[in-house]
Amino acid sequence: MSDVVIAPSILAADCGRLNEEIKEVSEATSFLHIDVMDGHYVPNLTFGVPVVQSIRKNTNMIFDVHLMVTNPLDFFSPFAEAGADMLTFHVETVEDPDVAIEAVRKLGKRVGISIHPDTPIEKVLPYCAKVDLVLVMSVRPGFGGQHFMEESLDRIAAVRKVIDEAGADTVISVDGGICDETAPRVVRAGANYLVAGSAVFGKKDHAAAVKELLACALS
Repeated sequence: MSDVVIAPSILAADCGRLNEEIKEVSEATSFLHIDVMDGHYVPNLTFGVPVVQSIRKNTNMIFDVHLMVTNPLDFFSPFAEAGADMLTFHVETVEDPDVAIEAVRKLGKRVGISIHPDTPIEKVLPYCAKVDLVLVMSVRPGFGGQHFMEESLDRIAAVRKVIDEAGADTVISVDGGICDETAPRVVRAGANYLVAGSAVFGKKDHAAAVKELLACALS
């Protein structure tokens, strides 16, 4: 996947009408970002396996499950069975990222690796060509609606340089503070997979919001 895409984050959706909200965004994108938080690695609790099982029954969207948990290896198989298409873990939460990458591969799923904004970007660079997606957090993970961290642009560029030099087709994802103003800037820095919560679900017409954000990203 080389084209720029928008992946709406259901962290910002109305959980009382979650299936309806997912159906609305599916009119404009094939990707859905699902933030799984355990209250330990990040100071919030969100979605678990039953939620993914439930929404999987109603959509064919590609589920990108972002595991913000202290023990991601324990959850790879449950979320894979629940319907995840891609499993993304944080580099800070595993002793050996290569072991985690291989564990996801064995499940037949795409694998992503994410990095906290407080972690030196060098920690993730050795794995950029080994995964399908590198997720650069542009806010401190835990809660939606935060402001974009400007230093993320240099971090995205560093990841892009490593991927290009390796001749890999790894996707660069950015999550946090993505809006009409920041979207084109992260794309210019090298990202091509933009996670957006409030910028999509905070608008009345979710599908139109996705299309507008994509247009801004490509401007």
